[in-house]
Amino acid sequence: MNTGEGIVPLLKPPGMSSSDGVVFVRRLFEQKRVGHLGTLDPGAAGVLPVCVGRAVRLFDYLVDKDKTYRFELILGTATDTQDSFGKIVEEGTKEVQASAVEAALGAFLGEIVQIAPAFSALKSNGKKLYDLALQGKEVPEKQRPVTISRLHLLRQTGEGRFLMEMTCSRGTYVRTVCHDLGHALGTCGHMGALLRTRSGPFSLEHSFTMEELTALKEQGSLEKCLVCCEDALLGYAPLVLKADRLVPTKNGLPTDVRAGEGLVRLYCGKEFMGLGQVTEGRVQLKVHLYE
Repeated sequence: MNTGEGIVPLLKPPGMSSSDGVVFVRRLFEQKRVGHLGTLDPGAAGVLPVCVGRAVRLFDYLVDKDKTYRFELILGTATDTQDSFGKIVEEGTKEVQASAVEAALGAFLGEIVQIAPAFSALKSNGKKLYDLALQGKEVPEKQRPVTISRLHLLRQTGEGRFLMEMTCSRGTYVRTVCHDLGHALGTCGHMGALLRTRSGPFSLEHSFTMEELTALKEQGSLEKCLVCCEDALLGYAPLVLKADRLVPTKNGLPTDVRAGEGLVRLYCGKEFMGLGQVTEGRVQLKVHLYE
């Protein structure tokens, strides 16, 4: 993998769209093949992994990884966007204690069905829901299953305000969790600040701000921010073939192996090849990432 390819863990600031983050990275690396691994709302901050070069081939295999968020639950008001940027549409006066919030969290764990907020990028008949909402048109209800594996109350930050942490599957709306939690507690609620602290294998601690990335380019050290494809796939088990299978593997030919079925991090000798697919005792290169 050359120095202009890999995954950039961008620390997206609030006020920037995910597509703007992609444009920034594209200009920084002067690469055309660039794409992010999961939208982060413009008002939110946090980890936005951006694939550069051949790394974009890994989109389908990295975008589905769980994500972790820290966010503020604000009880007593609900908004039309379910976050602090919308108009207040409901108010409640019930005082809720931290113990009640903790007791309500269990009902949101595991696989649940969410109704997507009206102000979302999901589409109905080719039109985005938020476009319909902005036009004052009726927004069809969109339900989809999501999985929440962790949901914790970290601390109470003020009257009716609680700092939370959640790990969830792709496509989970954190603001909808806040909205539904409010109703489950006998009042109403919305989401305040939102920070994504992890996206699959990419963490906040190892992410780079736009200023840091710009400084690295000025120093001629931009490659320091890149996570190579091999490291991004460490969650997949390695499978090493003999070195003489290099050419057949590159030509798309399968190799007999003793390995469980599924995706693997594939090597021929010491050379990293990419993602392999094991099916019925044979492995074949599925995503090639070799030089």
